[in-house]
Amino acid sequence: MDLKDIKELIALMRRNELSEFELEMEGFHIKLKKGGEPVITHLPAHYAPLPAAPAAPAAAQAAPAAAAPAETKAAPSRAIKSPTVGTFYSAASPESSPYVEAGSEVTEDTVVGIIEAMKVMNEIKAEVRGVIAEVLVENGKPVQFGQPLFRLK
Repeated sequence: MDLKDIKELIALMRRNELSEFELEMEGFHIKLKKGGEPVITHLPAHYAPLPAAPAAPAAAQAAPAAAAPAETKAAPSRAIKSPTVGTFYSAASPESSPYVEAGSEVTEDTVVGIIEAMKVMNEIKAEVRGVIAEVLVENGKPVQFGQPLFRLK
């Protein structure tokens, strides 16, 4: 991942009005947070460290933190959550039927959807057993890391 890729991530965050983004791949880990400092760990030796972003005012950081507990309470207790930021697709193509619907039984290996991130399509597996009680996201809509996609029975 180079500076161009990181700039694309930032543009993706702005386009989808995301406040936080985290990516880990091939020994590279980056976490971007609006109003916060970027955190990069496991950086390969051939990469130079990025300059630190100026610290945001404490009041700006406190507001999202206060909103987080309300979101946690509203989130379903048994859910399949998004493992990444991107655009959610419920089917392999516009002509295909959705991978799962309300009432579908899933196992750990059941593909429940696709998330497109940086022009890469990532199959999302349920990683749990259960029955889909509710689909919580619309096809073609942006999703955030950790956002519930499906509620399970």
